[in-house]
Amino acid sequence: MKQVTLVMGVVGADVHAVGNKILNFVFTEAGFKVVNLGVMVTQKEFVEAAIEAAADAIIVSSLYGHGEIDCKGLRDKCDEAGLKNIKLYAGGNLVIGKVSFEEVEARYKEMGFDRVYPPGTDPKTAIEHIKQDFGM
Repeated sequence: MKQVTLVMGVVGADVHAVGNKILNFVFTEAGFKVVNLGVMVTQKEFVEAAIEAAADAIIVSSLYGHGEIDCKGLRDKCDEAGLKNIKLYAGGNLVIGKVSFEEVEARYKEMGFDRVYPPGTDPKTAIEHIKQDFGM
């Protein structure tokens, strides 16, 4: 069975590195090939890394709340770059203000994300979803 390749990073001007390092560790331990771009990653960097790594998914995290602004248009950039089938996952503090997770999830799905996770989600949940999404 093909190993699933994940490109991950913290989007925009966000410098929160601890969660990124934890996710890198747990995704690697789960058997995925991980290309970790670190913090302050632009959409262009995500797309270029996904092309270079022939990635199956892009995992975007954000803790500083501006993820919604930073993620707008990522699906379109992926499609334009020939990554029409790439899965997009987002997690963390993805919006500013008190917004229900249901609304946050709806906004991100509308932007073309396949899965959306609230702050504090156990990484095992994402691992299970990735395995489901890729028939593992």
